Amino acid sequence: MDLGITIKNIRKQKKQTQSEFAASCGITQTYLSQIESNQREPNLSTLKLISNGLNVPLPILFFLSLDKEDVQQNKREAFEIISPSVKSLVNEFFAV
Repeated sequence: MDLGITIKNIRKQKKQTQSEFAASCGITQTYLSQIESNQREPNLSTLKLISNGLNVPLPILFFLSLDKEDVQQNKREAFEIISPSVKSLVNEFFAV
């Protein structure tokens, strides 16, 4: 799971700087930078603030962060088949 990179990519797609986005979420730019570089794992309340700031529901943020290593071995083939289509649909629906 690469939650930090997912947050960073969505933030950039929304054309917000780290400073702007961090301020809108009530966290520091340094903390956001550490989250985006996967140096720190935010708690659930911070993740809720971030998902609200990105206008992306938290479960969708988690889904977009998944990679095949996060899926059970016996389900990876199915994940690899449907993941691109589902991610494309999610991206279109949530404009990320």
